[in-house]
Amino acid sequence: MNQIEAYLNRILAESTPDRPLWNIEKIAQGKVNGWNYIDGCMMIALLNMYRITGEKRYYDFAENFLDYYVFEDGSIRGYREEEYNLDNICEGRVLFDVYALSGKEKYRKAIETLHGQILRQPRTEEGNFWHKAIYPNQVWLDGLYMAQVFYCRYTTQFEDGAGYADIRRQFRNVRTHMYDPATGLYRHGYDASKTAFWAGEDGCSKNPWLRSLGWFSAALIDVTAEIAPGNDDFRSDMVSIARELAQNLLRYIDPDSGMLWQVPNRVGGPGNYPETSGSAMVAYFYLKGARLGILDPSYAETGEKIFESICQRYLTETDGKLNLGGICLVAGLGPENNRRRDGSYEYYISEPIVENDAKGLAPFLMCYTELLLTKKEEK
Repeated sequence: MNQIEAYLNRILAESTPDRPLWNIEKIAQGKVNGWNYIDGCMMIALLNMYRITGEKRYYDFAENFLDYYVFEDGSIRGYREEEYNLDNICEGRVLFDVYALSGKEKYRKAIETLHGQILRQPRTEEGNFWHKAIYPNQVWLDGLYMAQVFYCRYTTQFEDGAGYADIRRQFRNVRTHMYDPATGLYRHGYDASKTAFWAGEDGCSKNPWLRSLGWFSAALIDVTAEIAPGNDDFRSDMVSIARELAQNLLRYIDPDSGMLWQVPNRVGGPGNYPETSGSAMVAYFYLKGARLGILDPSYAETGEKIFESICQRYLTETDGKLNLGGICLVAGLGPENNRRRDGSYEYYISEPIVENDAKGLAPFLMCYTELLLTKKEEK
């Protein structure tokens, strides 16, 4: 365990707000870093580390990072509402905590900046947020994690739960339209207009993608944890969807690798592989769900085994430095001018595999903190 914290400290030491080591996409593209979900995932993990370990350096790093991006008037460096990109809401989750701990009013203002996007986000005919302005009428599983946790926390803290009915409806719509009874899993995307080149007759993409399932599973647990007491119907719906998914995912854990695969229902398929980020998110789903009583306590052992399998397979040492591998860099659907991203099996296995990207590192650390918290509670 000390190795993991030493690894994290090395990553932090080699990162700055404008050039974080964990944002492999921006580094590879040679682009200036801006407000984004990849950094957001890392800030979530760091604040978890601070809460569990009490090590103030994790909070200090996160607050310094956010201080660089958030201006005094609540505007955010590199953020543009007109993109209506749900990914850009994700990092807003940490603003609640940093505002509470620092007392800096600019973070409260930034929360309102992002909530303004929630209020104006375009929606499908069923009422779900579009994933981005460039993806009209499209719902991606990723977006449930990116926006709904922030939305739920906002409405719990500042609106006495006025948004609960909306959030509940959006999750139920996903269960209605994106669940595949043949596999027990969810397809990556749904186009309500059924016009996207990757969409079938039902509007859904062809395959499940592991990391999108990971995003969705983590969203189920994190949103349920934010629901205020007394909202039993909302909580019951979320718990029901979570328990169904938890049971169905079990059959896709590969007994040989101990992990789930990039295209989870094609274990052993040509070019397919055990993938770190999605496996870590599923492990987090099991660990936190069991700890909070949302899932059966037995899932804690399952989550820990997946985490240990990731460590054994992909946490390796080179020149005295630990690195976390097996991380799919990125995957998506479209847009129209990028038809390579068609939701096919061949597409998902073609994307680059990298080390140390926060899309894998952050959920890995979230699993680690769940294990630390469980051990702390057992004492």
